[in-house]
Amino acid sequence: MFEYVTRELGGETGRRVELIWFARGRITGVSERIAPTGSTVAAVVLRDPIRLTPSGVGSSFLAERGFLIGPHDRPVVNEPQGETYCVGVVTTPVGCRPSFGIAPAPLRGYVVDLMEAWPGATSLRLALASCQTPAEALDLVESALRTPEPCDRTAFERCHAAVEALAADPARPVADIAAGLGISHGHLDRQFTEQVGLSPRTLARILRMRRLLDHIDVYETVAWADLAAELGWFDQSHLIRDFQRHTGVAPAEYAAAQRSAYDRQEAAASPGFVPDKM
Repeated sequence: MFEYVTRELGGETGRRVELIWFARGRITGVSERIAPTGSTVAAVVLRDPIRLTPSGVGSSFLAERGFLIGPHDRPVVNEPQGETYCVGVVTTPVGCRPSFGIAPAPLRGYVVDLMEAWPGATSLRLALASCQTPAEALDLVESALRTPEPCDRTAFERCHAAVEALAADPARPVADIAAGLGISHGHLDRQFTEQVGLSPRTLARILRMRRLLDHIDVYETVAWADLAAELGWFDQSHLIRDFQRHTGVAPAEYAAAQRSAYDRQEAAASPGFVPDKM
């Protein structure tokens, strides 16, 4: 049995935290490639370690107490070493600094020890060890995130607005967004990269791919060419190149892997997860 519970946060906290989650159980003989979402992901590990291997510049990391996955534009391989028992946080693209007090840009592409990166993680882990239910654990995490860390509020608001514009239309020119915010294209590029850890165009590519994955039903015939045109790719071959970069596999391999590991409902709830037999 595998238990996975999520909670979306509202109000001001919800502008920097996409969701918090609780996961407990055992997945035997499977690792997963997890596609990027534009977010920073933190998790407190309460049982057996988890090995995480990012594609690109980062090296493999064995998380025994907790991990922090910096912003990334390629998949991360997740390999539980036994029973998974974790409580985690997925920030919004602009949420790393105000949630954890950490600049996201130096973390790009890396997985690091959460206890070393976030001062509040050690006491949170001690408190989580005595929780009896997922709700109790999520309440603790939500409480720990309620007060934001110091940050440049002007930069946060500007980049939050830019992220929302890209989420609404990932193909929208960055220069157009910058003009709407009253700044130059170059200024937005620099400030966005500081606050998000990715450039606006990189995040736009990730957001467009997230939208594509949300459209896919792997149990039906996928009209890849139609989706490419609908979501703004030049052609199907351009979509396939971006898809392989994003998930680590070709579109047909992605659909087959999801069908082999998930039923229809699980697949719909797990866009961007690519199960692999170990």
